[in-house]
Parts: sequence; C-alpha cells; structure tokens
Amino acid sequence: MRSLSEVALLVARTDRVELLQWVEEGWVVPAQPAPAGGEPAFSDLDIARVQLICELRCDLAIADETMPVILSLLDQVYGLRRQIDRLTDAVQEQPTEIRQAILARLAASAGSARD
Repeated sequence: MRSLSEVALLVARTDRVELLQWVEEGWVVPAQPAPAGGEPAFSDLDIARVQLICELRCDLAIADETMPVILSLLDQVYGLRRQIDRLTDAVQEQPTEIRQAILARLAASAGSARD
C-alpha cells in the first residue's frame, strides 16, 4: 500500500491535488480510505488505474466530462474478462467429452455468426 503522496511522486503526470480530485470524483477508489487527518492508501491496482487515467487524459486527450463513461466501460470490459477467465477455468475442470462438446458448440456458433 502506498500513500497519496507516494502515488503522486510515483506517477509523474499527476499531483496530490489532482489525485484527491479523482478520488472525490470516484475515478479512483483507494483500497483504504483516509483515516481522520491522514491520507488514503492505494494498492498496486489503484496505482495502475491512476496511470490509466493519466494516459487517457494526456495521451488520448479524453475530457474530464467523458472520463466517467470511459472508466465505466473499461470496468465492464475488465469485469467480463474476469468472468471469462472463471468460465474457462470451470470448463477446464470438466471431463474431456464435455470440454469437446463445449468447443464444438463454440465452433458451430462462431461459424453461424459469420453468415
């Protein structure tokens, strides 16, 4: 876990004031909220999100008004990826004949999607 000050130093394209604003906006939710008179603590995942926001704002020039929509869509994509990973693990645990039936069904539906 890293403090707000540490994250602001680590991620060169932001500062404490801007990072606090992002927390207030809900763009970043620290792993540990700020205790009374203290700073919030950020996990590695939180820091990666801060870096992503910096890239979106600086490299892609995403406007602040658009950022909640972009972040929401990205959160949905990442959530779907986690679900697909869990589904893949569940399929891998099945007997061979069931895995083969699932793969055959997926292949058939992919073929019909091209039509």
